[in-house]
Amino acid sequence: MNKIFYVFLFVLPLNLAFVQNTAEDEVLDIEKRRFQAMINEDFDLLENLMDDQLVYIHSNGNIDSKASFINAIKAGKTAYDDIKLEESKVRIYDKTAIINGLCVFHQKNPDGSPRQTRLRYTNVYIKQKGHWKMVSWQSYKMS
Repeated sequence: MNKIFYVFLFVLPLNLAFVQNTAEDEVLDIEKRRFQAMINEDFDLLENLMDDQLVYIHSNGNIDSKASFINAIKAGKTAYDDIKLEESKVRIYDKTAIINGLCVFHQKNPDGSPRQTRLRYTNVYIKQKGHWKMVSWQSYKMS
């Protein structure tokens, strides 16, 4: 009986840690897929990954909804050549995931010259009906 107790005592925390890491990995994978969808202009994927009540606060203070964010990409007002994720820390709280990260957006200026914007950001996902949805983004430019 004591052996079984000790097995549960040591195995249960390992299983809980595995579940936590799996959720963190899942959210980070979704974040990377979202960045790639922005680059590839994959509007269907962006629609699926973003919540209808998304609040997207850009580093310049402008605010977008889900519709206005996606429409800016569709209209060519916003285009991404590449997005490099440099750092990320995912924390899971029940059905909420918070990412604190550092990334570099590669875009073009109106004259066609390259522009890089290094951003520190916070992104929030919530789990709805078994799927993670992005509900909030806020970033600021690193100097």
